Amino acid sequence: MKKRVVITGLGIVAPNGVGLDAFTAALKNGESGIKHNAELERLQFSCQISGTPKVTTEMALNYLTELELRNFNSSGILYGLIAGLDAWQDADLPIHHNEQPDWDSGAIFGTGTSGIDKFRESIYKIDDFQTRRLGSTAVAQTMNSGISAYLGGKLGLGNQVSTNSSACTTGVESIMMAYDRIVSGQAKRMLAGSTSDSGPYIWGGFDAMRVCTFKHNATPETGSRPMSATASGFVPGSGAGAMVLEDLETALTRGAKIYGEILGGNINSGGQRGLGTMTAPNPEAVIQCIKKAIENAGISAESIEAINGHLTATSKDSLEITNWSKALDRSGFDFPYINSLKSMVGHCLSGAGSVESVATVLQLHHGFIFPNSNCEDLHPEITAVIDASRIPKELIEMNLNVIAKASFGFGDVNGCVIFKKYKE
Repeated sequence: MKKRVVITGLGIVAPNGVGLDAFTAALKNGESGIKHNAELERLQFSCQISGTPKVTTEMALNYLTELELRNFNSSGILYGLIAGLDAWQDADLPIHHNEQPDWDSGAIFGTGTSGIDKFRESIYKIDDFQTRRLGSTAVAQTMNSGISAYLGGKLGLGNQVSTNSSACTTGVESIMMAYDRIVSGQAKRMLAGSTSDSGPYIWGGFDAMRVCTFKHNATPETGSRPMSATASGFVPGSGAGAMVLEDLETALTRGAKIYGEILGGNINSGGQRGLGTMTAPNPEAVIQCIKKAIENAGISAESIEAINGHLTATSKDSLEITNWSKALDRSGFDFPYINSLKSMVGHCLSGAGSVESVATVLQLHHGFIFPNSNCEDLHPEITAVIDASRIPKELIEMNLNVIAKASFGFGDVNGCVIFKKYKE
């Protein structure tokens, strides 16, 4: 029998809340973290709003020393450090300061790019013949594996410590990779998550592609409109989510609190064949990913009570709903409840899957379904497939047993993970 994998710690840095208490309250209240961004306006972006976490220098000093912070310029690594170390502390786990690392514990923490502002700073210094002023941490802050390296060093992790990168699917992929590591018996405990830098150097390419909304610069909180007929593109966001995964026996032995269980999941690609492209999903691959996730989890499609979707507020939202309906063979009022965190925080890119997975686990643990914002005018192609009541616009408090979370990323890559309420 494969090992059971449970979630014993959570950490979150989101545009609408840093820390579990603030984030949970924001979820329940449908509180938006999307604000006007003066820098995007100054740079004449079409989209001048964003979802940017509020992290002060005072807060950062709880995770980095003054010396470390002196030449630090990587928002993504900072977000990941906060989320990852908070998840570790939330799991009531010790930080090892002895000479031997913790051989049973590791981390898989993903990102898209690392330290983009540090890259810019370094380029200017090199061009000005100031290479020696780059500082000793320039490489650590700009290598993709910087976030996992920082976490591994802070926590003394001795198992696999690595960074994955699969566009918007990164966070779900990191969770599944960590899950597989534990199921196979190669680790007892893994810190899983993902992060994304903030700022124009991350978001500029998407603005150039015209996939970000430009119609709501004066009304930021109404800008992110998943499943809406008036959706006009996603709102760029950033942040990080983290969770501690453990095999059940290890968690029970140390008396850990358990937020939920991961039953299984699936990662696949559409190969950019059929309708799949670099920027569009192959529907057949999405459907197969969901079906295989359900099969791997050992449940039936009817068991899924809620879905936390990818749903970016683009023209692909109705296609995603159709794909879910076909994969589950459920429609109308029989369709599960579905929501999109992006209505409150925007699209956190490589951080999205983990930020949204933390939100999913919190719903499961506390027994609620957070409301969808800005979709009072549901797209008719969506309501032709599922009943409007399955897209809640107000908080629903109810006991939940099984929730599915999926992400679909550039490169035609897909991920789906099945979370379940823990029962002995």
